[in-house]
Amino acid sequence: MTRQMTTVAPEVKAVPETMTAAFEDFMQAFEAFKDANDQRLGEIEHKLVADVVTRDKVERINKAVDEQSRLLDQLALKKLRPALGRSGQATVDDTERKAAFEAYIRRGDEAGLRELEAKALQSGVAGDGGYLVPEETDSEIGRRLSVVSPIRALATVRQVSGAVLKKPFAPAGMASGWVAETAARPQTGTPELAELSFPTMELYAMPAATQGLLDDAAVDIEAWISSEVDIAFAEQEGAAFVAGDGINKPKGFLAYDTVADGAWEWGKIGYKPTGTAGGFAASGPSDILIDTVYALKAGHRQNAHFVMNRKTQGAIRKFKDADGNYLWQPPGGVGQPASLIGFPVTEAEDMPDVAANALAIAFGDFRAGYLVVDRTGVRVLRDPYSAKPYVLFYTTKRVGGGVQNFEAIKLVKFAAG
Repeated sequence: MTRQMTTVAPEVKAVPETMTAAFEDFMQAFEAFKDANDQRLGEIEHKLVADVVTRDKVERINKAVDEQSRLLDQLALKKLRPALGRSGQATVDDTERKAAFEAYIRRGDEAGLRELEAKALQSGVAGDGGYLVPEETDSEIGRRLSVVSPIRALATVRQVSGAVLKKPFAPAGMASGWVAETAARPQTGTPELAELSFPTMELYAMPAATQGLLDDAAVDIEAWISSEVDIAFAEQEGAAFVAGDGINKPKGFLAYDTVADGAWEWGKIGYKPTGTAGGFAASGPSDILIDTVYALKAGHRQNAHFVMNRKTQGAIRKFKDADGNYLWQPPGGVGQPASLIGFPVTEAEDMPDVAANALAIAFGDFRAGYLVVDRTGVRVLRDPYSAKPYVLFYTTKRVGGGVQNFEAIKLVKFAAG
């Protein structure tokens, strides 16, 4: 007999004041979703079709769960943004440089920065102009990017001082063997090395301010620049790390050649097909997730994450195992990720939606599989002329990225084969 429902679809509330309150709202929404979806599955079992009202209710609550999850993410982002400046007492040089940089930003006064560069016998001016921001601002932008850009948070990040990072890699591994303690050591075969190249590309943002804002001594200029730039940078790099074509931007892991996992070879990323174009298989729809997990080697599986967008996660949230347990589970606590068959789920809105031949789900050890390259230094060029009466701040950062281990990432392709 179908269980009668008394649960009302949760209303998406305003942003709660605390992470704990947001997490409680999220869990309440998920419990309502499970009740409604259980009713839908019960109707299908007894009537072979779900009532239209029930289906609409499930979708409505599923969207509410997504909204509550989004609110939780916003609060987590806000909480993880530290105040500018380093702990402890600033040195005289730090204080002097910060004051000189602020004078340049507010009034265009370059004298202080030029004097500091003369003392240090080095130049902070790039070929296209501009000054290096103080260390506090530079590291602040980097921290915020790691929170907002999901792939950056999963990947290995390397700092370089040049334009390109070149990394040797042995696709077949190093040759080795067993030998007795006093026996001669035969020479091993020469390993085949591949050189992976990761050039850094220029990422820019151009926030604008009125002179009145800059003249207001109560405004924290460094905090303002960071808040204006970090979201813009994160959105651009987040998209590039997923699907960037490598032309004047990093190369995303979806931009590499893909091949059915049974025919995988170095330089390509293997995928598992769902068996149905544009959707999951009608029978055993969650089997493809299990197949993808075990397509990855055990060493990479230990650190693996699922990566998908919110819409795909909403579809998977309805799946159950043979014992009636939901495969998707909510976070175990505040600040923790949701999980899918025991593995963390990372939401990346730049992942494609489920569609015919779409690579909508990725699973892998992104720490081993994807490399983000940051060139040290963020530069700011003050431009009071191009958009009068506004002052533009041309802010640049050089970033690169690409796959460094092609066997550490697997994809799910929504195709017949």
